Amino acid sequence: MQELLEKLKAEAGLTDEQAKKAISTIKSYVVEKFPMLEGAVSNVFGNE
Repeated sequence: MQELLEKLKAEAGLTDEQAKKAISTIKSYVVEKFPMLEGAVSNVFGNE
């Protein structure tokens, strides 16, 4: 996940806190819309 954080900061110009919040928001959205993917999402993004 660190690689994704760095990519968001570099390419989108986000701060560390903004990048973490973006990832958290995306995780929540995907799990809400596709609950059967929760395990896969946790594997990709971690359980933070």
